[in-house]
Formats: sequence, structure tokens, C-alpha cells
Amino acid sequence: MRPEDIIIKPIINEKSNMLLQEGKYTFKVAKKATKIQIADAVEKLFNVKVKKVNTINVQGKKKRVGYHQGMTASWKKAIVFIDTNPQDTKYLAKGGKEVKVSNKYKDGIDEFTGV
Repeated sequence: MRPEDIIIKPIINEKSNMLLQEGKYTFKVAKKATKIQIADAVEKLFNVKVKKVNTINVQGKKKRVGYHQGMTASWKKAIVFIDTNPQDTKYLAKGGKEVKVSNKYKDGIDEFTGV
């Protein structure tokens, strides 16, 4: 699956706006997408580092229009925790020389809030 097929749309409501301050973003995702696929799709689409992904299967609700009764569609929600403070990594190269690699990740998803 392509990243565009996995992430369907962001969920913007009062609770998800409160979670933005903690670096948690909420998305409606494809029902068959796994946590690993969701994390890879968010990293590719938004250029952020994903720490953790929680998924929830939301069941459809009973709805009624006049005499007829039916169900709304079930869907899958993902809460994605991103790294809000990406640190530079240091390691020892050949000869004991210390090498510093800067992470080129953003600390927020600007497209989510429309900025």
C-alpha cells in the first residue's frame, strides 16, 4: 500500500487538538493497515520521526431515517506519537573518532493544523 492509501484524513476535534500539544496526532486510516505501515506512512508523508502508534477500531452506529434503519460504516483511528525533540546522534567511527549525525526531522506536522 502507498502512504497516500494508508492515511485517509486527519481527525480534527476538541480532544485531538488538546493532544497536539503533547505531540500526538490523530488520523483516520485504512482498516487493513498495521501499526508499522501507519508509522512508515506518517514518516514519509510528513518527514517526522514516529515514536509510537496506537490504533482503535471504531464500530459503526445505528442510524435511522424514517422507517428504515441502518448502520454507519466502521473505520480505524490511529493516534501517532511523534518525536518532538529529535536529538543529534553520536557514535564512534573507525579509529575512535566521534561522529555526530544530525536528524533532519521536523518536530511537528504543519499540514495538520493548516499552517
